[in-house]
Amino acid sequence: MPFIDIDWLREHVAVPQDESYEQLAKDLVRVGLEEEEIHKSSVTGPIVVGYVVDATPEPQKNGKVINWCHVDVGDAYNETDENGNKVPRGIVCGAPNMRAGEKVVVTLPGAVLPGDFQIQPRKTYGHISNGMCASERELGLGSDHNGIILLSERGYTQEEYDAIKPGDDAIKLLHMDEPLLEINITPDRGYAFSYRGVAREFHNSTGAQFTDPVDALNAAAPVLAADNPTDVDVIVNDTNPIHGVPGCDRYYARIVRGFDPTAKSPSWLQHRLLRAGMRPISLAVDVTNYVMLDLGQPMHAYDLDKLCPPIVVRRAEEGEKLTTLDGKTHELSTEDLLITDSPDGKQGSRIIGLAGVMGGLYGEVTSETKNILLESAHFDPVTIARSARRHKTPSEASRRFERGVDTELQPAASQMAAQLLTQVAGGEASNTPTDYNTVPHRQTIRFKTSEVERLTGLDLSIDRISEILTDIGCRLGGGGNGELTVAAPSWRPDLTEPCDLVEEVARIEGYDTIPTTVPPVPAGNVGLTADQQRKRMVADTLAEYGLVETLTYPFVGDADFKAFAFDPATEKPYSVEIANPLAGDRPFLRRNILITLALTVQRNIRRGIDNVSLYELGHVFLADPNAPAVPALPGGVKPTDEQLAALDAGLPQQPLHVAGIFTGLAQDDGWLGDKRPVDWSDAVEAVRRISDRLGAGLRLVQPAAGVAVPEQWHPGRYAAVQLADGTMVGRVGEFHPRVNEALGFPQHSAAFELDLSDIFAGVAYAPLQAKPVSTFPPVKQDFAFTVDDAVSSDQVEAAIRAAAGDDLEDVRLFDVFNGGQLGEGKKSLAYAVTFRSPTKTLSSDDSDALRAAIVDECAKLGAQLRA
Repeated sequence: MPFIDIDWLREHVAVPQDESYEQLAKDLVRVGLEEEEIHKSSVTGPIVVGYVVDATPEPQKNGKVINWCHVDVGDAYNETDENGNKVPRGIVCGAPNMRAGEKVVVTLPGAVLPGDFQIQPRKTYGHISNGMCASERELGLGSDHNGIILLSERGYTQEEYDAIKPGDDAIKLLHMDEPLLEINITPDRGYAFSYRGVAREFHNSTGAQFTDPVDALNAAAPVLAADNPTDVDVIVNDTNPIHGVPGCDRYYARIVRGFDPTAKSPSWLQHRLLRAGMRPISLAVDVTNYVMLDLGQPMHAYDLDKLCPPIVVRRAEEGEKLTTLDGKTHELSTEDLLITDSPDGKQGSRIIGLAGVMGGLYGEVTSETKNILLESAHFDPVTIARSARRHKTPSEASRRFERGVDTELQPAASQMAAQLLTQVAGGEASNTPTDYNTVPHRQTIRFKTSEVERLTGLDLSIDRISEILTDIGCRLGGGGNGELTVAAPSWRPDLTEPCDLVEEVARIEGYDTIPTTVPPVPAGNVGLTADQQRKRMVADTLAEYGLVETLTYPFVGDADFKAFAFDPATEKPYSVEIANPLAGDRPFLRRNILITLALTVQRNIRRGIDNVSLYELGHVFLADPNAPAVPALPGGVKPTDEQLAALDAGLPQQPLHVAGIFTGLAQDDGWLGDKRPVDWSDAVEAVRRISDRLGAGLRLVQPAAGVAVPEQWHPGRYAAVQLADGTMVGRVGEFHPRVNEALGFPQHSAAFELDLSDIFAGVAYAPLQAKPVSTFPPVKQDFAFTVDDAVSSDQVEAAIRAAAGDDLEDVRLFDVFNGGQLGEGKKSLAYAVTFRSPTKTLSSDDSDALRAAIVDECAKLGAQLRA
């Protein structure tokens, strides 16, 4: 994100002299430019200027050549010899550009560099190095580490260079003591990627006087005449526009002849580039980068003598390649927009750049370039964004083009670049630039000022609204009946609708001035709906049981299907496929929650968390291959009931599900206590608690012998979950060992998933009638029945309730036993039963009669009472 230097900002707007970077951040955030960080140097001195008295090369056994140097760092920092005289410090330096007679930056013992790197005298290569000559990267000034900083190469004038003395404070000289503000720019405000744009925003925030540098530059730029010859012919031949939008609608080219290729960028320009996070390279490149940072217009400089006009802007052809300035070769797409020239009279046959992203190796400015062609263009944001992402070569230029560059900025930017080049390196700028301009006329916006109050609650006068819109650069017309005709400025491509103007008025006026209005409570039923209350009840129940809620992305793919033992070919026809998925390997929406919840459990296990119990409440998406196509409804009108019904018929069902997964230990009482791994019973208990909380009366039904169990579940530890009427609403049990192995889960990992939409719809929620509490004493008895394996505990419990009638208060299954003397195919079910009459104290005869009735009723199921 952009770095802001207050001194540079002051060139365009009247920033107070006592403005701190903290206050600057507050002023800018008021209009939406958020503070990312205020960067302060971590470097501490002493860091001073040193003069290299001598540098003696010394080859080493490892093939490296070091320099044993004596560096004059001023009397205050020089060493003292045995006679008490000040002598230069001895320093070992391995930089290839070290040489005698240079002024360098020396970090002395006691200095601390970025990364808490402390400078101390140390013995190396047979010498005591009493300091270090520093590079840009070591000081945190940039990324250059090819050699040490030579002040003779930093663009100082001879007078400025002579004024720099050994021992001078290098921290102040290199401005390392100055903070820097980094701000965050939203994608719709690309104009703020420049000092011109940030200065305008500071003006909007504080009212400080703003001077647009473009006004003076346009006044100095050459006036084009239709009958004058131009510098170079430019042809735009876009045969494959994206969305019908031409890739280039303005291309401004201007020549600078007689350029001195040995000229270096002045020190102030290098300093500003470094402060902006860019490395100075050469004068031509530095100037174009500076113009981009200052005005917001990306530019490119070509060696004119290497080009063969005409310049052709076109789309790439299949199979073409380009080697860019970074040395990488790219296979081009037919969507890529190219800058080409025409050697041997073949129009557009040679590629010299990937438009708006990066230049090519051919045509680049070198140390021998004397004549320069400056390119200042406007490219389609979508085209540039796609190219930058396709080739993974984002650049400062592409970041600006893809957010929208001012379509009227090109002449001013070329004028600024030409002025800087001729001032520093001589030469002469042409007065006959080429301006290919097919920028379409922007439609004006009809804007009712009453929309401001309707949408934001701000009660502003028409004059105040007009003042704000004019201040951000809009041109206004009309005004009668509170309706304005607004022409948005060329640097604001994001302003296209009345709502955009409302947002701008609110932003400039201040979001903090929008009145706070508490909405009135509507009459009638308020609060959560019945289903929302039940959803919260389910969440509370599982949280109380010890599970942790999580939210997962609902996207799945082939790998997820296979891990869960689903056949992708079977699942895909019934899965909703996303046209533009976030991840190419997960293009479908889930049909159950367990498949995505398992990924979160897997991630936790892989990070060393052994005992993971998670649940999720969310929607699943069930596609119907036979569903009618979703109709395209007209915009701007209320759809009819028939249209809404057709829309609903074509959309996939999206029921609400809840799912949970248990892994690791269900009980862990410490190293001396009990430990119990999870199993199917933990998942069953979760389902029972949900059933009790909702009053749903859910039943667990195991498949009959010979009935196939879903491949995801353990064949002997699985049950379907049903409503009382037999409607299947879920599954519960342990995962199949193959699923555990595929997911990396421990053995016996258990899970459940319930369709809450079906449960909520299938349970009749009638008001509860309170029953009187009996004051008579209870009678407790235990029953143990031997039954066939096919008889469920629910059947036996129902028989007990039917036989006991109103005298039954509670029945609870407390033991299940198999094997031993029971025989093959038998099991023992033990129940604790509590009797309590609402009208009398039960006698022994009464309890015996109830017991006999229960035994007789259970005998109808083949149950025998155990002794």
